[in-house]
Amino acid sequence: MKNKVLFSASIVTGLSVAERFLGFLYRIVLSRLLGAEGLGLYQIALSLFGLFAVVGSGGIPITVSRMISKSKAENDRLGERRAVGAGIVACLLLTLPFCLILGVFGGKLPFLFSDGRAFRVFRILLLGLGFSSVYAVIRGYFWGNKQFLTPSILEIAEESVMVITGIFLLKRIPSPLVGAQKAAWAVVVSYLFSFTASLICFFVKNGKISAPKTALKSLLGSALPITSVRASGSLVNSAVAILLPVMLMRAGADRSTAMGLFGVVSGMVLPVLFIPSTVIGSIALVLVPELSEDYYRGNEDRLQKNLERGLRFSLLVACVLIPFFYALGSDVGRLAFSNPTAGVMLQKSCLILLPMSLTMISTSMLNAMGYEKQTFLFFFFGAAALLLCILLLPKFCGAYAYLIGLGISYIVTAACNLFFLRKKGFLFTKHGERVRDHALFIPLFAILPFSALGQLCNRIFKNFFGELFSVGATAILLCVLTLTLYLALGYLPIQKFRLLRKRKKNKSV
Repeated sequence: MKNKVLFSASIVTGLSVAERFLGFLYRIVLSRLLGAEGLGLYQIALSLFGLFAVVGSGGIPITVSRMISKSKAENDRLGERRAVGAGIVACLLLTLPFCLILGVFGGKLPFLFSDGRAFRVFRILLLGLGFSSVYAVIRGYFWGNKQFLTPSILEIAEESVMVITGIFLLKRIPSPLVGAQKAAWAVVVSYLFSFTASLICFFVKNGKISAPKTALKSLLGSALPITSVRASGSLVNSAVAILLPVMLMRAGADRSTAMGLFGVVSGMVLPVLFIPSTVIGSIALVLVPELSEDYYRGNEDRLQKNLERGLRFSLLVACVLIPFFYALGSDVGRLAFSNPTAGVMLQKSCLILLPMSLTMISTSMLNAMGYEKQTFLFFFFGAAALLLCILLLPKFCGAYAYLIGLGISYIVTAACNLFFLRKKGFLFTKHGERVRDHALFIPLFAILPFSALGQLCNRIFKNFFGELFSVGATAILLCVLTLTLYLALGYLPIQKFRLLRKRKKNKSV
C-alpha cells in the first residue's frame, strides 16, 4: 500500500510540477506583456471569478471523490453513479444563475472592483464558469476511482492550451485593459478544452451517470462546509484585491502605483511562493481516498501512518525549498519578471512556506475524514488575522502587509488543525499513549545553514561570473547538498524504490 501511494504520488507530482512550471513561464510572459498595471487588472478579475468558481464547485469534487470511495467500500456501484449525477446537477444549479445575474447586472455593482475596468475582464471569465464546474466533477470521479493519471494529464493539457492561446492573443496590446481582456479569453478557451476532453475520457472509461435522488442532499450536506471554506478563501482574496490598493492609496500611493504593487504581489510573488502547493497537493490528492477508506473501515493503524507520513512529507518539501527562495529569490525577480521589487519580496517572505505547507496538508486530511465544519471554523480564525493585517499594516510596511497577513493566517490555521488532529488521537499516539515524532522536525534545523550557504555561494559566484551562471550554479550546489543530507538521514526512500523495482523484475522473470 505504501509503495502504491508513493508511486501514484510520484506520477501526479511529476505532472503537476510540469504544469506549474508551464504556468510559471506563462506568468513571466504575462508580467512582461501586460506590465504591472495590466497584471493587476487581470488579478482583480481573476480573484473575483475564483470566488464564484468556488461557490459553484469548491467542495463538490472532493465530496464526489469521498462518496465514491465510500460506495466502493460498501460495494455500492449505483451510489458511485449517483454521486457523479448529483455533482453535475449541483454545479449547474450553483453556477448558471451567477453567470446570468453577474453578466447582466455586474456593471451596476462597483463595490466589487477597486478599479471599474476589471469588470470588463471579469465578464469574459464568466463565460467559462459552467465549463470549469462540470470538469471539476469529472475530476472528482477520477480521484474517487484512484485514476490519478487521467486528470493530471488533462490539467497539464488545459494549462498548455491557455499558454498557447494567451501568447497568440497577446501579440499586440494597445493598452493594459485590452491585454487583460485577451488573457481572460485564453482562460475561457482552456476551460472549454478541459470540459470537452474530460467528458470524452469519462465515457471512454465507461463512466456512467445516474439520477441523483437522495445523493444530491447528501452531497450538498458534505460539500457545503468545504465549499464555504474555499468560497470564504476566494472571498478573502477578493476583499484583499479591493482593500489592498485602497489602503495603499490611503498610505500615499497613486492609483497606478497601488495597482502595480498589487500586481507584483499577487501576480509575481505569490505564484512562486505557491510552488510547494503543487507537490503537497499531489500527495494530498493521492492520500485522500486512502484516508477516507481507512477512516470508514476503522483501520486506525494505517490511517495514523498515512497522516504522519503526509505531514512529514509536506514539512520536508517546505524545508527543502526555503533555502532556494532565500538565496535566489532576489535574482529570480530580476531575471524572470524584470522586477527587483518582486525578487526582494520573494526572498523576505520565503518562511511562509512552512505554515502554508502544514495548513494545506492538514486541511485536506481533516476534510477526508469528514471534519469539514472544523476546517471551516479554523479557516475563519486565519482569515480574520489576514484582513486585520491588510487594514492596519499598509501605512507601516506597504504591500508587505499582504505577505505578513498570509504568514500569520497560515500559522493560526495550521496550529488549529494539528491541535485538533492530536486531540482526536490521530497523530503521535500509540496504544492510547502520546508519543513524539522528533524526525518530523529534523529538516527545520537545516534551513538556516543551507540558506546562509546558498546566499554566500551566490555572492561569490557573482564576483567571478554573470548573474545567470551564479543562479544556476548555486541552485545545483544546493540541490546536491540537499539530496546528500536527506539521503544520509533516510528521508528519501531510495532503498524502498530499489526493492520495489527488484521485485517487479523478479516477477517478470
